Amino acid sequence: MNKNKYILQPIMHFIAWGLVLALPFLIFGNDSDFNFWDKMLYHAVVVSSMLLVFYLNYFILIEKVLFKRHIGKFLLYNLILIVIVGATVHIWQVATTPQLPKLSDLHGKAPDLDTFFMIRDILTLTVVAILSVTIKMTGKWYITEAERQEEQKERTEAELKNLRQQLNPHFLFNTLNNIYALIAISPESAQESMLQLSKLLRYVLYEDNGNFVQLERELNFIHNYVELMRIRLNSDVDMKMDIQVTETSKTIAPLLFITLIENAFKHGISPTSPSFIDINIHQNTEKQLNCTIKNSYFPKDDSDQSGSGIGLENLRRRLEILYPHEHILRTENDGNTFIAELIIPLHQTNEL
Repeated sequence: MNKNKYILQPIMHFIAWGLVLALPFLIFGNDSDFNFWDKMLYHAVVVSSMLLVFYLNYFILIEKVLFKRHIGKFLLYNLILIVIVGATVHIWQVATTPQLPKLSDLHGKAPDLDTFFMIRDILTLTVVAILSVTIKMTGKWYITEAERQEEQKERTEAELKNLRQQLNPHFLFNTLNNIYALIAISPESAQESMLQLSKLLRYVLYEDNGNFVQLERELNFIHNYVELMRIRLNSDVDMKMDIQVTETSKTIAPLLFITLIENAFKHGISPTSPSFIDINIHQNTEKQLNCTIKNSYFPKDDSDQSGSGIGLENLRRRLEILYPHEHILRTENDGNTFIAELIIPLHQTNEL
């Protein structure tokens, strides 16, 4: 895009000045008037003076004086430039254009008319100088804004990468902690869990490197994770999962829902009391994905080391970056039941 802009800019300058130079052809026409070429020469000199003022400002004065905040010098240099160029052009016009009124034809008013033409030429060059500053400043702003947006994009990408790097060890730590607890209960189940974990890690480490993934793959990952966690559940846990999604070819950001599901398994299961986890993921009529998780609530004490507590903070920040003003994240806790709801838009595959 930047390369195209640098090519397009001189082309636009060339076309604009070409139109200005061709103006007499549009106004006078190429008729048999013997003064036509005199008018063309007159116009060419005027345009050349405009070009001189415009590009001396555009390439030299604005860059080396105005952008260095020497405003007084910039105005003085332009005043000198415009007066010299304007006076030179006007003297040339008077000397070479016989059609200009003579003193004897103006009944003593020639000096006033001469002054009028002089002021007209200087004002024209002043407008040209202002136009040069306007175009240069606009171009400078465009470049600065593009660089700022690029820097912001790079910072956002770096932050997202850092958040994913935080999330992967967090996910791995919580899962390994569950498998560690399972070893004492059922070594066979723990062995099977390690096999399932390897499949999950393949997705986490290799398939979620982009900002968005196909919804079908993400839902498969969620299903596999829930089945892995289900292995260690006892009969006192009522575990339900309902996924109703029709457009699985669309895309979402990876590993968003897994944070809420992890929290449900971490805080929703008690080894001594009846517990429940209810996971509902469905697509609503507004092309959004709605994930609602309800679980019994058994808060961990300070001695529990099953996670660092960064999951929800990480999730909120990722949502702010990936779905600004497009997502809804709600949590509710009445002391016995914890409810988390996350709604995000579904994107087309070509929006990746």
